[in-house]
Amino acid sequence: MNIVILSRNEHLYSTSRLIEEGETRGHEVEVIDPLKCDLIIEKEKPTIYYNDRYLDYIDAIIPRIGASVTFFGSAVVRQFEMMNVFTTVTSDAIIRSRDKLKSFQRLSKAGIGMPKTVFTNYSRDVEEVIAHLGGTPVIIKLLEGTQGLGVVLAETKNAAESVLEAFNGLQARALVQEYIAEAKGADIRALIVDGQVVGAMKRQGREGEFRSNLHRGGSAEYIKLSDAELKLAVKTARTLKLPVCGVDMLQSHKGPLLLEVNSTPGLEGIEKATGKNIAKAIITFIERNRR
Repeated sequence: MNIVILSRNEHLYSTSRLIEEGETRGHEVEVIDPLKCDLIIEKEKPTIYYNDRYLDYIDAIIPRIGASVTFFGSAVVRQFEMMNVFTTVTSDAIIRSRDKLKSFQRLSKAGIGMPKTVFTNYSRDVEEVIAHLGGTPVIIKLLEGTQGLGVVLAETKNAAESVLEAFNGLQARALVQEYIAEAKGADIRALIVDGQVVGAMKRQGREGEFRSNLHRGGSAEYIKLSDAELKLAVKTARTLKLPVCGVDMLQSHKGPLLLEVNSTPGLEGIEKATGKNIAKAIITFIERNRR
């Protein structure tokens, strides 16, 4: 098969591992920068032009679309879909997962446990927002933040007020969530491929850091998920129609709580923590569906 990885950097761990496993299994694999694609839209003949050639020979794509290029990146994925090319994650699913508010609304309706969350339209009544959550501390996160960026722990009402005023001044919309103290700066990442959990790790933030992201100096180790954690991860992926994704959860006194969903999860941390070949699982997922 001819497989394309939509990525802006072929040297990233996740991209290079997918290339390695694809070629090991006998496929032709190339990396294409989605921002350098020209989308040609005409009646019954959608095409993509890239580096002096038409991409009319592609069998499957693996989107590695960064949050900062969601609009055009998802448009490229959609164009491939119009060309009947298989994709590990659809354009609609990418857009759906990137909208934290919409995702939480859908998942709440589906019965997924999550920290209590409040969203208001640039509200200045911070006291009322905090009251909905049962008091401080609270977590304030931008709707479009990634890798722990745009996530703030406000330990007092004054701190929450200052952060929300700053975000409001930048016209940046934010969610306010209850703080799950018993998680102790740790979370769980479950990696889903073809609707099944293929690996899980527990990430621990460095001392004094409430965010557990590996990009921020956190550590990771293999973890065996409980039945409740497995059920939450699989149901979340199914609800958002994401056959390949990372589901982040918190361990709480109320059971597992959904933290976030990532439609293009990194492979480095989870492969090293679990010792499992996640890249191979993604390639074999493509093979099963192309057949």
